[in-house]
Amino acid sequence: MSETQTAAKNTRTLVGTVVSDKRAKTVTVLVERRVMHELYGKIVARSRKYHAHDEKDEYKSGDVVEIAEGRPISKTKSWVVTRLVKKAGLA
Repeated sequence: MSETQTAAKNTRTLVGTVVSDKRAKTVTVLVERRVMHELYGKIVARSRKYHAHDEKDEYKSGDVVEIAEGRPISKTKSWVVTRLVKKAGLA
């Protein structure tokens, strides 16, 4: 196997919603996950925002996208958008 295949196999991927596309070649992706509270046992929602690289500026707010971890591109950007899961506005 080549190095690109093994590298792609070992990268972390997340699925989230684009909440901002105002920056050039960058989208802000909100990733939500559900975890059980340690003491009370209730399921609570946790969220985090990631800045992801969007080379062609093709993803807009509301799109559900998959992002993959990569090399640092800037101070805050180490993720790259890999594919569109669901277009905004379509049910």
